[in-house]
Amino acid sequence: MNSQKDKAEDRDVIIAKGDKEDESFSGFHGLTIDFGSDKSKTKTFHPPIETHWDLPSSQRRKDSSSHLKSLLSFPLKKFRRNKSLKMILEGARDPKDNQIVESFREMLLQEGLLPPKHDDYHTLLRFLRMRDFDMPKSKDMFQNYLKWRKEFRVDKLAEEFKFTEYNEVKKCYPHGFHGVDRFGRPVYIERIGMVDLNKLAQVTTFERFIKYHVSEQEKTLKVRFPACSLAAKRHIASTTSILDVNGVGMSNFSKPARYLFMEIQKIDSSYYPETLNQLFIINAGSGFRMLWKAVKTFLDVRTVAKIQVLGSSYLNVLLEAIDPSNLPMFLGGNCTCSDYEGCMMSDRGPWKIPEVLEMIQVVNLREEIDGNAASEDSLREEIDGKCEVSNVASEYSLMPNKVDMQNKDDYTMSLLEEAACAGSDSACRSALQKIDCLEAVLGDTKNKIKKLEDALQDTRMALKELAQLIEQPKM
Repeated sequence: MNSQKDKAEDRDVIIAKGDKEDESFSGFHGLTIDFGSDKSKTKTFHPPIETHWDLPSSQRRKDSSSHLKSLLSFPLKKFRRNKSLKMILEGARDPKDNQIVESFREMLLQEGLLPPKHDDYHTLLRFLRMRDFDMPKSKDMFQNYLKWRKEFRVDKLAEEFKFTEYNEVKKCYPHGFHGVDRFGRPVYIERIGMVDLNKLAQVTTFERFIKYHVSEQEKTLKVRFPACSLAAKRHIASTTSILDVNGVGMSNFSKPARYLFMEIQKIDSSYYPETLNQLFIINAGSGFRMLWKAVKTFLDVRTVAKIQVLGSSYLNVLLEAIDPSNLPMFLGGNCTCSDYEGCMMSDRGPWKIPEVLEMIQVVNLREEIDGNAASEDSLREEIDGKCEVSNVASEYSLMPNKVDMQNKDDYTMSLLEEAACAGSDSACRSALQKIDCLEAVLGDTKNKIKKLEDALQDTRMALKELAQLIEQPKM
């Protein structure tokens, strides 16, 4: 059992409530981190990132595990009436947060630093929080994030990178997601004391392992968080993590271990900020406590404030945050995941439920179609302008009648509601097939627009040649 002295030594970052702040954590005002006697250094520790995205509900404090257990039996029509899919995935926005995010968004747009696919409220808010809502610093951080994604080819990982050594890596580096905490956040577990870096280096390379880590972070943002949000019926945007450091000491912090740790820490803190809710480090012995003093110097103080170091008497603390059914037996819970070769191999959670994944796919398709529609409208306006200048109105015969975007949008919405409200897989698949057909029609429209652009280019060339012929007699 840990002594009071050990606890005091690990609590050298003091967290105190800001002035006149209550448990509701109004706006983006958070907690103040005080670095002991050095009054010149202070940072704001913001409350859990889901605080203002939780939907108003009389059952807000209800254990989220009950939502997960009843998700499949809960009628989707009733689910749709009570809380729309979009409202759950988007969450309720705090007015103060929303105002500063909009200002930040406008600044990025004016400077050409906000690609459409990254124009996301939640993403911008995470970067703002990480820099205490300092917009210039947040802009620099966001710009570095976009540059890294391009250089690392993050958006191409799904098609270019296949981590075929997954099962072998799991054996020498036990880790993985397993269930949700009582709020509905995904639970991530690592058994650091069982990591064999020598064997890890034999089955993969550190470069490939880091790519795998990034791909998992992307999956968490795009699949795990939305799935957990639907299961908990409130916005989920962070994880609860457990690190079992049984047997870990200074000897484990070798040069390869330091490299891997620092690379992953840099990626997580710089490019996936504010995605950690809380980290429990358990089975921390005297050897690890010495190591911890060195390790935490590499961590952002905001991250350190979310970490709780526990000895062997950790179970009661974990059970306050996580239901026993979502804790593996080796951590004192009830789960064995016998159907998946053990809990660390299962990747168990709402993101494994087919119906939930189909609902997420429907929402993603809607966003993609809306984005394509906006792009087509913009392209048509550009082409209309070119046609006026070139005086080639006859080429409009190649252009199909302009689609009534409002009617198309209403039609698409009805398809999405059909998918969201249907109580069977066949109805959902039928809606998805209809959306696929709609996308095919949009693709055909794009091809015709491309033909029109080619025709305009030919016309320009012909006019240029004609102008040259007219000028020749004057020479």
